[in-house]
Amino acid sequence: MPSRPAAATKTPARNGVVAAAPQELSLTAKDFRGEVKPVWCPGCGDFGVLSATAKALAALQVMPHQVVIVSGIGCSSRLPYFMSTYGLHSVHGRAIPIATGLKMARPDLTVFAMGGDGDLMSIGAGHLPHVCARNIDMTCVMMDNQVYGLTKGQGSPTSPMGHLSKSTPYGMIAKAANPVLLALSYGASFVARGYSARPNELANLIIEGVRHKGFSFIHVQSPCTEFFNTYDHYDGLVEELPEDWDRSNLPAAIDLALTEERVHLGVFYKEDRPMYEVEARQFEKETQSFDLLSYVRRFA
Repeated sequence: MPSRPAAATKTPARNGVVAAAPQELSLTAKDFRGEVKPVWCPGCGDFGVLSATAKALAALQVMPHQVVIVSGIGCSSRLPYFMSTYGLHSVHGRAIPIATGLKMARPDLTVFAMGGDGDLMSIGAGHLPHVCARNIDMTCVMMDNQVYGLTKGQGSPTSPMGHLSKSTPYGMIAKAANPVLLALSYGASFVARGYSARPNELANLIIEGVRHKGFSFIHVQSPCTEFFNTYDHYDGLVEELPEDWDRSNLPAAIDLALTEERVHLGVFYKEDRPMYEVEARQFEKETQSFDLLSYVRRFA
């Protein structure tokens, strides 16, 4: 593995992946791809997310052993197997709390929590408000195919109303969850949306998310070709946020997430505020020796 170079100057590009200056670039996307070949169905949107993640890490020039990808259960949660970084294929819906513990113990690492709409919006949905409020410095990438693909096509929390599936044979009658709106309302300090069919643009969002000091939530429309193929649908709906979009305007971001008729791509909102793992360590200097027996006797 090539040694890590000196920090490089990187210039954002709207349609191309941000990269280091050629003379300083040593790690490539290939250095972040593992030996295990992806087992996703042909055309799965998660291929685009995998490609974007590898490109982003190469552009950031982070050594693979300094990156940990934590996932839950589902098709998208297989992603750590296909990377050369450290990875943890964990328990259904628990990628965020496990990643939180990891970041608290090892704040020097670049930590991802990655999963699908079922993993992060259903059984794991209760963890999102807390990580947003705490502002843990990690990047959460949600691959949304609007269906439970691994279990063969049941409706998910983000399936649109009327959607026919094995679990909703008469059509989905529950309103779909809005991941971007939820992240904004919970207080995430970085909220963005990408599209797996645009991996270069998605790579740039991941770069921004990793560089952001705090919790970054990136919602990715990642179609399932086998059970709910929405490529044509999103190809006709997606559009980039305006060049002059004000990332600091939270009410405007919430209003757009509530009312958008198109599917907007880019950074909806970004703010700077203290990171939980840094603030929590400020209490270390106040620690004192603890006598457990004396403490117990006080309440006996």
